[in-house]
Amino acid sequence: MSEYQHYEFAAVDRPLTASQQAELRSFSTRATITASSFVNEYHWGNLKGDPLEWVQRYFDAHVYSSNWGSCRLLLRLPHGTFDTRTLRDYIGQAGQARRSHFAKAFDAIDTDDWCIFDWWFNDDSGEHPRFSEEIDGAGWMTRLLPVRDELYRGDTRPLYLGWLARLGNGELCDDDLEPPLPGGLQSLTPAQAALAEFLMLDPDWLAAAAEASLPLAMEPNGNGKSRFDPWLLELPADEMRTVLRMLLRGCSQEAERTLRKAFLKWEQANVPKLDSTPERRRVAEIASRIDAHRAIREKREQDAREAAESRRRAERAHYLASLLKNEDAAWSMIDSTLQRASGSAYDQAFQKLQDLAEAYASIKRDGIFRRRLAQLMSSHGKRGAWLARLQKAGYLWEPKQ
Repeated sequence: MSEYQHYEFAAVDRPLTASQQAELRSFSTRATITASSFVNEYHWGNLKGDPLEWVQRYFDAHVYSSNWGSCRLLLRLPHGTFDTRTLRDYIGQAGQARRSHFAKAFDAIDTDDWCIFDWWFNDDSGEHPRFSEEIDGAGWMTRLLPVRDELYRGDTRPLYLGWLARLGNGELCDDDLEPPLPGGLQSLTPAQAALAEFLMLDPDWLAAAAEASLPLAMEPNGNGKSRFDPWLLELPADEMRTVLRMLLRGCSQEAERTLRKAFLKWEQANVPKLDSTPERRRVAEIASRIDAHRAIREKREQDAREAAESRRRAERAHYLASLLKNEDAAWSMIDSTLQRASGSAYDQAFQKLQDLAEAYASIKRDGIFRRRLAQLMSSHGKRGAWLARLQKAGYLWEPKQ
């Protein structure tokens, strides 16, 4: 099996300048480089650069995949998107700058201006077929990039998925406490579901962890009002105009971050906070629920297989009935197909003949099938390749000598 590596980078907040594109071109003559992306696949050699440094200098996101079972996602966000205490809960310690490659399944790396979130999975066993074909890299960036916007909005579910990746990577002990459990873990966004798939998270571990997760708060509330409304009524006109200018300049993400930060600060000072956060569990407590969720998943999958098989049988029965309803046309089609006298024609005719045999057998009219086959052979009984197919299938008739 040949070597395969897929490297993809995306610039979202600021397009690459011509000078930056030229710098990147010096690392690769084959890569596809635009103002918003760098994409290259390698079947020998490696990227002549450090993805972490590239994200720090040029890009907002990076996806990597190789056919020996390694994949990685890097997302760059401004400092302060999450406070240090929040990050410590999910990564186990305050983020520190480091350069070791794939040392942890999830980390938050502090650089001069950014916090870079780093998720990875490494299949040492080689048992996952996903990595065996040279197609795994393409498409992940499109599916995973929305996670960055969700983090901007303060959604901690991607951080919790990272903690589960650390758990699957053997970094935690049974007595370790889980981080704060975010709401909505049972209803992941499409991007978060893609992240769970990308990291090969065990679905039973995820279900066991998510069972205590509260539903996301709905906006607006039952009386038609939003929790933002009281704050918006107090928001000074100057602050509104500042944010509107950002929107008109095309800085929608910066505008949203500014508004959200101001709202959260106001809410913290003015709205009594009801502690509805579920009690933090130990890893062993979550593990104790895995068997129950595995049984639920296996039953659901078995029901789905049985339903699919039932649909397949019904469709097959309908098709066979349609053959008998128009049996003369079906035999005529076999006859005209055989007249083409090619290997592919014999295969097509033989498939149709097998379908007819099954259709007649289903209504116990095998005798009619044998008579019609004998009539067909009166015209095609000397076609050696056709006879070979019939003899191999064991149809009961004797060709003329």
